[in-house]
Amino acid sequence: MIKGVKEGLLFLLDDQCEFEVLLAELQYKLEKTHQQLLTGPLVHIHVKLGSRAATDEQKEQLAAIIRSQGNLMIASMESAPPSVDSDQKSVNNLQVVTSIIRSGQTLEHDGDLLLIGDVNPGGTLLCSGDIYVLGALRGMAHAGVAGRQDVVIAASLMRPTQLRIADVVSRPPEEWMLGDAAMEFAYLEDGQMQIDKLSQLFRIRHNPIMFKGV
Repeated sequence: MIKGVKEGLLFLLDDQCEFEVLLAELQYKLEKTHQQLLTGPLVHIHVKLGSRAATDEQKEQLAAIIRSQGNLMIASMESAPPSVDSDQKSVNNLQVVTSIIRSGQTLEHDGDLLLIGDVNPGGTLLCSGDIYVLGALRGMAHAGVAGRQDVVIAASLMRPTQLRIADVVSRPPEEWMLGDAAMEFAYLEDGQMQIDKLSQLFRIRHNPIMFKGV
């Protein structure tokens, strides 16, 4: 499709057909159905490739056909970013918040959450994905609120009043908080909540057997 715009002409190219068919159709339009473009002053052309991942060689072939018409000059040639399905969007939907969650406050997010700040006692985090606290977690954190069990809760200082992943609630803090509780994360293993050093997170993310049956 060829459209007139303020900056010149916009070429909207089909991103679904075979590339050879696209070349032939473009040449036909320029030589047969849009001859009026070949006369008059210099025209700037903006080429939109849609989601087609064209190679440099293919782009040059397109450009050569357009440049062969004396008054057409390519100003831009762009591809749209690839589309992302809804499931992938939800996984990648990371929200970064810089704040302190005080007593009585609740922060909710659909996706993964990175909080740069502290969660004070009485404060609550609710998230459908992972929760990462770059600060002290002294309140309540619930990851996987929609039922996901392959999520984690991590904090620079892990001193929560309660942790929840999906419908699994952590043991009382005094039963598992040892040492300085620095840089730790919580995760589920065989339906039980476990705590480990954040440096071991790679074990969980690269071991699908850990979440068998999820």
